[in-house]
Amino acid sequence: MSEEIWAALGATSLDEVRRRAAVIDAITEIAPVEVDGAERFAWNDSGGQSAVWYFTPDKHALLLTFDHESDLNLYAEEDYSVQEALYGGVPEHLVALVRNRPENYESLNLVDAATGAAIHYAGGVFWFDGERWAQAEGFLEHCRGEGLDPLSESGFTYCLGDYRFGEEFTPEAIVEDRTADDWYEDDAEREKALADIREIFARLG
Repeated sequence: MSEEIWAALGATSLDEVRRRAAVIDAITEIAPVEVDGAERFAWNDSGGQSAVWYFTPDKHALLLTFDHESDLNLYAEEDYSVQEALYGGVPEHLVALVRNRPENYESLNLVDAATGAAIHYAGGVFWFDGERWAQAEGFLEHCRGEGLDPLSESGFTYCLGDYRFGEEFTPEAIVEDRTADDWYEDDAEREKALADIREIFARLG
């Protein structure tokens, strides 16, 4: 499933990826943020898992995933150099979007005790170079060294589930998924949620 979603992400235009990121950001009730001209959108499950997107004006993008139950949760290790290394191979103008920034719910900081430098925690590091998505070289190298599968251990499948890459992305599909997960107590609550999500889709195009 992870490889299928990775392929589906790669087959989706960046404009559509951004649209889905903006829609899910609004549904999740997270305020979008501008960081040095880039747009930040996010998702979290209120339980420690998250996906964070940055879209730059030059059509580059950065995607970070975090699964607090995986071996790629580096929070407990408190080793700045290990987390910094996961961003290896990503252009500096993208890494700068998560370096020395305020913490937020989706992205806590790991701080270098020697220098005071800070960088956002991430288990999975992915980026778009204007033509294709790639998994960060440092992220892949760390996974090879630890014997970890990058897509499964980074929470990629779970964290990107709501974006439905490779699947129909409509208010009805989203509410159907949530209904299957027992989000709603009754039909009235479900219909209200559907109306709210339809409004978000209409507003964000």
